[in-house]
Amino acid sequence: MAFIKTEIEGVIIFEPQVFGDERGYFFESYNSAVFALGGVDAKFVQDNQSSSKYGVIRGLHFQTGEYAQAKLVRALSGVILDVAVDIRKGSSTYGKHVCVELSSENKRQLFVPRGLAHGFSVLSAEAVVMYKCDNVYNKASEGGILYNDKTLNINWGIPEGKEIISSKDLLLKDFNEYSQGI
Repeated sequence: MAFIKTEIEGVIIFEPQVFGDERGYFFESYNSAVFALGGVDAKFVQDNQSSSKYGVIRGLHFQTGEYAQAKLVRALSGVILDVAVDIRKGSSTYGKHVCVELSSENKRQLFVPRGLAHGFSVLSAEAVVMYKCDNVYNKASEGGILYNDKTLNINWGIPEGKEIISSKDLLLKDFNEYSQGI
């Protein structure tokens, strides 16, 4: 199993070893001991799954305080561009982001530690995304950053005018409103 570090500390790409033959394939998507050796020792307590069509952008979302969440994200079907933005006060990569293509074909997963905002765009006709969280959701602790923030300048891989954004996500704040970090 390969663990690939990114330019943002704690954000790790996981590439599982896939065993395939004429019947199909098998791979271990999560093993706490193996992930701990790879630098991920989160204790996951909640799994979430979503289905979205092409052009959907979900995020950028985060939880604050005692309800901050680390996530392990993968695409069960389709292709997504997964995005993690460092919003940790004092971090040397504060304001930087990492984009990783996750798909049912490449079977990659992205670990997003606590203190980062997370989102994804759907690049295929549809995608089913699953992610593990190391803390439960708490509405009072949720926050978010507008997907098209000019400071972050994230290329979501969706042509302008083809984005599908929830009304809730369109109300999120600009990155500069989080200049003190979380």
